[in-house]
Amino acid sequence: MLKIVILALIYSLSFSGCTGSLPAYSGIKQPAEAQKVTIENAKGELPPHQVKTILDRMKHRAGDTEILKSHISLMEATSGQPLVAGNRATLLVDGPATYASMIQAIEQARDHINLETYIFEEDEQGARFADVLLRKQAGGVHVNLIYDSVGSKRTSKAFFERLKKGGVNVLEFNPIDPLKAKGKLLTTHRDHRKLLVIDGAVAFTGGINISAEYSSSSSGPPKGEKEHTWRDTHVRIEGPAVAQFQRLFLETWQTQKGPPLAQRNYFPPLKEAGKELVRAIGSTPLNKDRVTYVMYLSMAKHAKYTIYLVNAYFVPDNQFLDALKDAARRGVDVRLVLPGKSDHRLVLYAGRAQYGGLLKAGVKIYERADTIIHAKTAVVDGIWSTIGSTNLETWSFVLNDEINAIIIGPELARQMEELFQADVEKSKEITPEEWSSRPISSRLWETVARLFSPLL
Repeated sequence: MLKIVILALIYSLSFSGCTGSLPAYSGIKQPAEAQKVTIENAKGELPPHQVKTILDRMKHRAGDTEILKSHISLMEATSGQPLVAGNRATLLVDGPATYASMIQAIEQARDHINLETYIFEEDEQGARFADVLLRKQAGGVHVNLIYDSVGSKRTSKAFFERLKKGGVNVLEFNPIDPLKAKGKLLTTHRDHRKLLVIDGAVAFTGGINISAEYSSSSSGPPKGEKEHTWRDTHVRIEGPAVAQFQRLFLETWQTQKGPPLAQRNYFPPLKEAGKELVRAIGSTPLNKDRVTYVMYLSMAKHAKYTIYLVNAYFVPDNQFLDALKDAARRGVDVRLVLPGKSDHRLVLYAGRAQYGGLLKAGVKIYERADTIIHAKTAVVDGIWSTIGSTNLETWSFVLNDEINAIIIGPELARQMEELFQADVEKSKEITPEEWSSRPISSRLWETVARLFSPLL
């Protein structure tokens, strides 16, 4: 217990220089009921008749055009930009499937590779990625890499020096070494994004870092007796929306004053690849709009039928908790799949400290304990989905650079709902009766964790 309290105090000191805060819902721009639905493609804004064609096509699968219009208008009001049509979104579940798809795309690169990750571990998976990046660089494909200084703190300097010597353009995000820091030393501002862009035509994002921890699938046994499997979600995007992900990478490179980039075709002409509407949402403490938080909050406020959330670190603020409770009270089927065990015990109990009020409002909560939940996903009303790096906690919303893909389309939403149901089937439902009779030791942990929840 003393160790946990000391850790919380360290968090508190880390936040002492942070002036960021979450916006009040009353000040957030909301879509007007009769707002025009705006959709873009690679050439710009689509005319009304093409927008109608897209909505009619989705209506055939989703069955409710008004919900489609509502969610499309909501995303434009939230992000300030319209969604982009003509994309294919491929759901990737757990590390093995994600790594296989990423490596395949890297192998097929012909012009450039832009990789941004929180953790780049010096292990078998890190070596696997390093080797293929070096091989592509040697073959004439330009490789740019951003890694976070804190997330990759266990990785040796020699590991990244090998990449540099091989020609890879390497950028350390906000170095924690005072001798390498660019201006003010910001230990709390971290790059938690996971982003890979290949030739400006294919993008990957989600929750999966480059680490051997993800080598086992959550549907199978762990590699060793003392190891755990990790349950995570990634997505592969092809189509015109990839340009948005590319811009986010290049903006980070510029903001961090990275080395000059080679002259490459970073924004090639992009053809339609599928039928999903996609928007890349990037948040950073450098911008005060907290767009990712606004996205989640507005989603909960405007859901009509269902909200299915999976999140690794669930310590939301009171405003978001109230939005989930209000949704359940107005008849929305609100369900949460959360960790039954975690690599951060204080965060686990801080989240559990909120269960009572959620259960009382009618929210259904499930804990999955056979694996470590690391996914950060949501699917709403059978049409709106998000996959990304954002945890439902203050640290993620206020202090980190994060990235989420917003996908509107019934096919991916159906797959997301199936994946959610698979998680539910491997989870234990937390009932109000069971929760009211939990042991005193659990209540004590929750009380301590609740004190520090604004700092998590």
